[in-house]
Amino acid sequence: MSHALDLVGERWALLVVRELVYGPKRFTDLRRGLRNASPNVLSQRLRQLEAMGVLRHRRLGPPVGTWAYELTDWGRGLEPVLLDLSRWGDRSPLRPASSATASPDSLMLAVRGRYRPPAGPSPETVYQVRLGDDAFDVRVTGGDVAVRRGESAHPDAEVDVDAATFGDLVYGRETAAAATAAGRLQIRGDEAAVARLLTSLTGA
Repeated sequence: MSHALDLVGERWALLVVRELVYGPKRFTDLRRGLRNASPNVLSQRLRQLEAMGVLRHRRLGPPVGTWAYELTDWGRGLEPVLLDLSRWGDRSPLRPASSATASPDSLMLAVRGRYRPPAGPSPETVYQVRLGDDAFDVRVTGGDVAVRRGESAHPDAEVDVDAATFGDLVYGRETAAAATAAGRLQIRGDEAAVARLLTSLTGA
């Protein structure tokens, strides 16, 4: 444990890993997800994590052709650690009541951490979730949920929502009906599937 904390225990280190769990990001994208980290500190953490082999800096292939950071296979092994920390933090009496500052990636991690399969058969379902400029492919298969950054080829349901509202939905602070009526949530396709997913996150 001491050795692991020596590697990733510095402030922002695990949050950098969290931002990269679902796919590569440019420095500017990381800054957007970690708004309270100064550019100098973020650059330092990225250099440290790259030197340790947790992530790498490489040029993405066509059609993007830009430099981005991505986790190595070893770095991706931290995802279960992040999920367990997320679940542990969920039970904290000091957890903030608002998701206004939560990044899209942290909310997707919360989806995975909070998911509890419903009783009875759980049909395979594909969701396209768009949180502002960020798109995620969310797949429920065999009682588990998987997340990948990017577009879904043939989603059963498409969800367009801002990150703060999505956080309120994930944590049960708002209903889909209320968010839809307020114009902050748009659902296309299988609305019952979206309701089923939210119930599996909130237990409501």
